[in-house]
Amino acid sequence: MGKRRPSGDGMVRKREDGRWEGRIVIGHKESGEPIFRYLSAKTQKELLKKLHQNIEEYRDVDLSENSKMPLGQWLDRWLEEYATPSVRPSTLEGYRGYIDRNIKPYLGDKPVGKVTREDVQKLYRELQKNGRKELHPEYGYQLSGATIRRIHGVFHQAMDAAVQENLIARNPTEGITLPKKKTAPKQILNDSQLERFMEVIREDSVWYDFFYTELTTGLRQGEICGLMWSDFDEAHGTLAIRRTLHAQKGGRLVAGETKTGTGKRTITLPPSTAGLLAQRKKHSYSQWIFPNPLRPEQPASPGSAYNHLKTLLKRAGLPSIRFHDLRHTFATHALASGVDAKTLSGILGHTQASFTLDTYTHVTGDMQKRASEIVGGFMENIMVR
Repeated sequence: MGKRRPSGDGMVRKREDGRWEGRIVIGHKESGEPIFRYLSAKTQKELLKKLHQNIEEYRDVDLSENSKMPLGQWLDRWLEEYATPSVRPSTLEGYRGYIDRNIKPYLGDKPVGKVTREDVQKLYRELQKNGRKELHPEYGYQLSGATIRRIHGVFHQAMDAAVQENLIARNPTEGITLPKKKTAPKQILNDSQLERFMEVIREDSVWYDFFYTELTTGLRQGEICGLMWSDFDEAHGTLAIRRTLHAQKGGRLVAGETKTGTGKRTITLPPSTAGLLAQRKKHSYSQWIFPNPLRPEQPASPGSAYNHLKTLLKRAGLPSIRFHDLRHTFATHALASGVDAKTLSGILGHTQASFTLDTYTHVTGDMQKRASEIVGGFMENIMVR
């Protein structure tokens, strides 16, 4: 067996057509044979420049022959081997959708080892212009900047794993220019709307406890549906958030980990909510705090809760907000009532209080304005003495 040629080793030659061609070793097959990367240029000087750049790129890298597999094949493998064991099924389906709809049609057939930063940047530009298959009333055929950023997050993870697997030398999604993140204004129920919503849910004996608890805790949809009586400490008036419920394809409900590590938390309930749950527990014969009304051995499904919310909003003559906007409603009113961001962050299960502040800048901005008015009035009173 001959001496193993190191990665970065190369050669140049002038072809019969006058162009210059070079190659460098970028890895090795299982047999030990070298894997070459071929380059060409009009002049020897131009070729040597390209070779030098590639030698630097592949320095200390030893790619495997799998670097020739199509990108689409690698992305499928990444979903199976990397994503499936580490994310929730609903998240996995989101990843798969971004890959199948937005990445594979453009770059799926290209060898994973030949995907460049320019390819990725061109892909995002194209998606921004023509990423939608159906006409959207607001965006037309364009994908929003937020969606492009989510696609990028998935692509970046997959290509990081490709680096670890020695399929590519560098992650081509690094250093990409992404669309600016536009934060849509939060939809919440204001004071009068909230009062009207409360009037309507009081008339609903089946769902009143559910929505009252949601409005006084701000739990995520899957979290409130996944609550069990073992999570409720009646003596101390606390609720432990230990799991989240999500629906798989076919409608089967699965209880899994909370969204983040800090999602597992114990919150102190308002006295009214603790009292409501204590009364509810006396008449419950299910392990779930909010069971399926027709099948109490099962929890209420997030889909049913969402559909019933829409029914209640319509009945109340209120805007058709999302379920998550009830969480925003709770957080907004809590901040406006003087709850500090650190405490609210713990209640909501956010990783950092700074995220809470960033999410609810519309409230903290109003609070800062009121604070400046208070300070201003205070100083004016001092000045006129």
